[in-house]
Amino acid sequence: MKKSIVGFILLVAGSGAFAQEITLENIYGGKYREQSLSGVTSMNDGEHYTALTSKGIEKYGYRSILNKSKVASEVIVSGRFDGYDTSSDERYVLVYKNTNSIYRHSFTASYQVYDRQTQAMKTIFNGKPVQEPLFSPDASKIAFAHENNLYIQDSKTDAVVQVTKDGEKNKIINGINDWVYEEEFGFVRNFDWNADGTALAFVRFDESQVKEINIPIYYKNLYPQELRFKYPKAGEVNSDVTLHIYSLGTKNTEKVNLSGVENYYIPKITFSKQSNLLAIATSNRHHNKVDVAFYDIASKKLNKLFTETNKAWIETDNLTLEFLPDNSFVWTSERDGDNHIYYYGANGKLINQVTKGKWEVTNYYGFNPATKMAYFQSTANNGNRVSTERQIYEIALNGQKMRMLTHDTGTNSAAFSKNYSYFINTFSSIQSPKKISLIETKSAKDLGTIVSNDQVKQTLANDNIGTKELFVLTSAQGVQMNAYSIKPKNFDPSKKYPVLMYQYSGPGSQSVSNSWNNSNDYWHQMLAQEGYIVICVDGRGTGYKGEAFKKMTYLELGKYEVEDQIEAAKVIANYPYVDENRIGIWGWSYGGFMAANVLFKGNDVFKAAISVAPVTNWRFYDTVYTERFMRTPQENASGYDDNSPINHVDKLKGNFLLVHGTADDNVHAQNAYELAEALVQANKDFEMAYYTDKDHGIYGGNTRIHLYRKMTNFIKKNL
Repeated sequence: MKKSIVGFILLVAGSGAFAQEITLENIYGGKYREQSLSGVTSMNDGEHYTALTSKGIEKYGYRSILNKSKVASEVIVSGRFDGYDTSSDERYVLVYKNTNSIYRHSFTASYQVYDRQTQAMKTIFNGKPVQEPLFSPDASKIAFAHENNLYIQDSKTDAVVQVTKDGEKNKIINGINDWVYEEEFGFVRNFDWNADGTALAFVRFDESQVKEINIPIYYKNLYPQELRFKYPKAGEVNSDVTLHIYSLGTKNTEKVNLSGVENYYIPKITFSKQSNLLAIATSNRHHNKVDVAFYDIASKKLNKLFTETNKAWIETDNLTLEFLPDNSFVWTSERDGDNHIYYYGANGKLINQVTKGKWEVTNYYGFNPATKMAYFQSTANNGNRVSTERQIYEIALNGQKMRMLTHDTGTNSAAFSKNYSYFINTFSSIQSPKKISLIETKSAKDLGTIVSNDQVKQTLANDNIGTKELFVLTSAQGVQMNAYSIKPKNFDPSKKYPVLMYQYSGPGSQSVSNSWNNSNDYWHQMLAQEGYIVICVDGRGTGYKGEAFKKMTYLELGKYEVEDQIEAAKVIANYPYVDENRIGIWGWSYGGFMAANVLFKGNDVFKAAISVAPVTNWRFYDTVYTERFMRTPQENASGYDDNSPINHVDKLKGNFLLVHGTADDNVHAQNAYELAEALVQANKDFEMAYYTDKDHGIYGGNTRIHLYRKMTNFIKKNL
């Protein structure tokens, strides 16, 4: 379950202490929209980058990015495209358009290849919709998927070879992830070229035994249509995954024998710098044992390098396995209680732990062979854990010469040039909207601001935006939790205010950070103008405070997280400016699961709750996500049942609004239907809103406006 991105929705002014100026019209008219920088891709020389513009794909110098009236030094490909990629030698440019989404990440499109040398444009697969085309290392060929089969097209002759022929919808998928792999491992392409382009490795999914989910599509259909796809629910059968190697020389495909390693899931395959060695990361069903192995495609031997184990789970959806030029590699692990970088030799033996400390590596950016330095993002600030912040660092692989390259207090993220001479840094904090700068890596000098967004901050100030503050809330049990509050601009500590709590709370998530407004803050600011205080608390189970804090909820999702929100509300109720009889809570997805549970179990503390697109019983959710944290229902029935809001409906005393999209392919509407029926049979009154044919994001046309107006009216009526 990935956190759903929820848009900024604001509603017409109410009876606040002053005229409300943050309005729906202002938001959707773009009045507060931040400027950004997108589509920037470093070129091989590290001194130039390409960007997708209205003219096509244009080339710029990095330092020219500081010039507000910058002019492209070259238009590489003219035309309007949805996106692009380049070959390793930058001679060929792969462009695409006519994009059609499938699921969260996957899509089909029409692809063409532009040859910068001959200035010729060629079409991939005669313009048929394909998925995930990938250049071979020498760009002589392109592999791609079409209707569950893999193909290879020759870049010069356009000849196409069909690699697999057994692909069939809802049965066999070659090289492209099935629904649950895409959703929970977070990627689509599951094939890779070896270093000399003589072999293609791919994962094959046999989902013929996986049960289907059938989602009715109602709108403008006399008889409802159906969206049918394979969806393995907790404890049920997953796709049978196997690994295969296709040889371009022999045109033969061989199945790799993975019996020597865990092989229930194959979350990562990547060829090393040696053309014969394929690196494979595989795991058991519980996600608490991962084997890392080399497979020699010449000798057909599998060599297990090491096994990563954990008493709870391993983040199999975020495995870092990156090769350096000499075929040594870096790996990240929580084995010492925090996520850190480990360095392995080309023989697969551990050389040393690169980063150490009571803080976490949150992103690995890469290694510069010229300077022998690795680059990463972390929660460290001069060696101290600051879990709500992010800084950019470099470090030598022996663990020495660690240096912080960013210095603004808040959240920094980097996009490095290919030679690591520069990085484009995106910074924000609770006080500062997004600021994008160009930083010279060697000197760590900020060369100048590309985008400031100062005008957004000033516009919001003119429209009476309230105050957002970070703080640490300590429960009566001594649990310290990161939190923020949003108060009206005219906040009066002598008055009593109602409080709406917001949270997500899923394993490893973070809602409280020193960054600019999250996806709901403008709506929260509108509520503050209506006289509410909005407070968000990251309880146990959330991320970036160490493994023990995050994995406290193992096998019992919804127990400690719910306890923490209830205990946090009790602390908040004692604030002198809070009306203890008017505390509510809301959330979306995992946050919706939490909001329902908190209202039911905390019926003496909470007056109202809104639950949007919630999981209501983890038995209804998918295998990969749920079993990572809960194991299977067959093994852990009480963990599933004790904390399901369906089993606590009899405790409802407050006001409850339940919302779901009928075509949610992620958290199925079944979750809401089952909870609604349980509430009815418990003879409990509640409100319910279903959005026709809308998915997990519940958007499209006026849908978001309608949804947030409904939520606002519910809050004003019941809190």
